[in-house]
Amino acid sequence: MYRLPLIKFALLLQYCTPYANLQLLCKFAIWDRFGEALHKRCRLARMLHAVLYALLDSVNALLIGILVAIGIMLPRGMYRKIATLVVVGDWLGVLAATALVFSIFLGIKDQIISVLDSPIAGIVLIVVGVLLALGAWRSKGESNPLVEKLLGPLRTPSLLTGLVGFAMGIIQSLTSVPFYYGLMHLAAGDLSVSSRVSAGLLYACLALSLPTLCGLGIAMVRHYPDSPAGRIFAAARRNSTQVALYSGYAVAVFLIIMGVVSL
Repeated sequence: MYRLPLIKFALLLQYCTPYANLQLLCKFAIWDRFGEALHKRCRLARMLHAVLYALLDSVNALLIGILVAIGIMLPRGMYRKIATLVVVGDWLGVLAATALVFSIFLGIKDQIISVLDSPIAGIVLIVVGVLLALGAWRSKGESNPLVEKLLGPLRTPSLLTGLVGFAMGIIQSLTSVPFYYGLMHLAAGDLSVSSRVSAGLLYACLALSLPTLCGLGIAMVRHYPDSPAGRIFAAARRNSTQVALYSGYAVAVFLIIMGVVSL
């Protein structure tokens, strides 16, 4: 085994913080084996962060609220068609926003890595988390008035239904802080061209995972109201205000924790 100086050993324990220092270490032949292993851990850490932020981005109150609303107002047989159009349209919107932002971040990869390895990233997350918590407290979990405005074209399945979902996907993504942070970590990872395409597709799927599960749960409630899952979703629907409030707090707390860890 190699006898490592204390300072360099401390750097190794940090894995990929700061990322630039590890790149310098890996240039030396004596560090090849260590550098390769640590580089893989860095990439794995980036991917893990991207997955976490994508899942956090899936807490889409607007889309979930719309799925709940149409689940209540639509007759049997109509919900499946309209919900599918809305979710698919939303996914295409998220995918379009992902492709745009991801390509921009790849063009400024060095700057992205510098930001992620600096306290700025953590400070921004903490500030956003505090603001989200205040927003959730002020709203008291009340439903978004935009939901009522969007229900008009969602009463019958049409091309406009899918376009509404597409617009929601783009707007929700481009106004979501976790969306940007997840793509920043993806851009900071050393991915091949094919891996970038796969990562973008997977990211869009993860970012829509919770609304999709909610949509399936609502369908189950409608068809099997007495099933265990049906009773859970029915209880959540009856207490939608509290669910929305606690979901807002949960997202805020998660962002604050991630911000503190990133400092």
